[in-house]
Amino acid sequence: MATLTPERTEAVHPAASVPSGRRHRLTMALSRAQGAPLIAFWLVIVAILVLPIALFLLVAFSPRLLSQGSQWFTLTGFRDALRGPLLHAVLDSLAVGAATAVAATAIGFGVAWAVLRTDIPARGLWSASMFALLLAPSYLVALGWERLLEPSGVLDVLGLGSGGARHLFYGPFGVIVVLTAKGVPFAYLAISNALRGLGEEFEMAVRVHGGRGRDAARIVVALLAPAVWSALAIVFAESISDFGVAATLANDAHFPIATFTLYNAVDNFPINFPVAAAIGWILMAMAGLALIAQSRALRGRSYRVLGGRSRPARRQHLAPPLAAGAVGCLALLVVVGLGVPAFGALSASLINGLGSLASSHGFTLSNYQRVLDSGALRGPLLYSAKLAAITATLTTAIGAVSARLLTSRSGRLSARILDLLLLTAVALPGIVFAAGYIFTYNLPLANTLGVHLYETATLLVLAYLATALPATARVLLGPFSQVQHSLREAGQVHGDGGGASWARTVLPVLARPLLSAWILTYCATLLELPVSQLLYVPNHPPVSVGITKALANYDFGGGTAMEVIAILFALVVVAAAWGLFRLLAPVGWRRLGRTR
Repeated sequence: MATLTPERTEAVHPAASVPSGRRHRLTMALSRAQGAPLIAFWLVIVAILVLPIALFLLVAFSPRLLSQGSQWFTLTGFRDALRGPLLHAVLDSLAVGAATAVAATAIGFGVAWAVLRTDIPARGLWSASMFALLLAPSYLVALGWERLLEPSGVLDVLGLGSGGARHLFYGPFGVIVVLTAKGVPFAYLAISNALRGLGEEFEMAVRVHGGRGRDAARIVVALLAPAVWSALAIVFAESISDFGVAATLANDAHFPIATFTLYNAVDNFPINFPVAAAIGWILMAMAGLALIAQSRALRGRSYRVLGGRSRPARRQHLAPPLAAGAVGCLALLVVVGLGVPAFGALSASLINGLGSLASSHGFTLSNYQRVLDSGALRGPLLYSAKLAAITATLTTAIGAVSARLLTSRSGRLSARILDLLLLTAVALPGIVFAAGYIFTYNLPLANTLGVHLYETATLLVLAYLATALPATARVLLGPFSQVQHSLREAGQVHGDGGGASWARTVLPVLARPLLSAWILTYCATLLELPVSQLLYVPNHPPVSVGITKALANYDFGGGTAMEVIAILFALVVVAAAWGLFRLLAPVGWRRLGRTR
């Protein structure tokens, strides 16, 4: 009996039926076409992340190479940056960063412990307040305090004496308070993630052997050392690289900070790029010192506490007096970080003539009316809204490509290089990015090559993109790493092309993370300060620059009204984005990733 064997079908390559010479050329053309998107992606990464920063930092050593001096190699920029007022600013940044790191880490540890290990009331509220603190720009927090305490400010108008508080707050103490409030969320996130994975068996072992509560707490702190040191390093790096407080409260208090001296080096005449680049190197070196201290403190020790026998920790019951004290401390933190600045900005926006020499001030909505009617005040908000939408869209798209490359099974070398670049960029202060863009795209070489981007909105968007992309890519890395490669393959098996299979199978899974990344980038870009301050197009200031300009001209009412309207506008955009997603997205998209 004859055996029937199924006929085997072979996939035929498009070039298989042509002569060998043409086949080779066709294969090469197909290979180049497939690699073109990756090449274009890397050209974008080099143009926005690598080239501006590398050239800017290089000028600190070789001014002549980049047409900024007569010396091929020199350390003069470092010598000037490490003496006189500049050295004072560097030391101030170092001291403020250290104090802020210790204070914010201690407070963040307490918040994480209260939220995760006790039955403190309103745990969800305190956790949400950490994210609200995280999203609030530091310069807006500082400006809210200033509107309350400044001479002829809100407290003076209300007849409340503020001289003692003003003298205390306008200086190192106020700078540390604001930066600590901004640093607590970073410490909370770093420590809470580790605390969730720490079972209660270690505390029980201490108590079984006769230890007291403080002994168990000491063991827990020791086991959480990696998270604590990470929190210290993160808060320290964020504090020394902050520009918002340096440009507002610290500057008004005549307390020099390194980031503001870097800004002065590139914003005043004559511009001194070598000194600015040297300060950039110093800021990165100080952040590196924090990472080295973290590494040395943890070297040679093991902190592996998760295993098959780990038990979830039980929440400790707080007696009413302790619960009341804990709630009071958390409420004080929220008041200092959000409540007081919000009250200062809102009350100042409602006072007529605040900041002027008028003898009487009344409560009115005229400041809001001026912002909405005046193009000089309304224009910056609309301009920033447009730039933020463009930036958020580009950043989310490129961030998705970056996350896809980082999680790809092929191209491991490219993924490692990209990961290193993104991690390095996260550690760079925003003011260094802005200075790098000013320097690179104003070079004679850029004009010779026909790259005329200086003082254009395009350059401003590229700088926004460069500062937002590293964080956005890291945010999207987790969701992209959870997507199985078989999803796209299943779509292709059912006849979809590459783009169609991605849209039908992968996009629904990633819709919520992509929308979240877009919203976060939009809100951060809308109120961004350091890049906007250095790169805005003349006569077209973004809203953050418009706010600071109005306040610098003693229009405190108009400036704070712009601030309040900008924040409300951002909240409206967030609500509209999620509302449209719920209304227009398919039902399956809305269900994926939703919690009950």
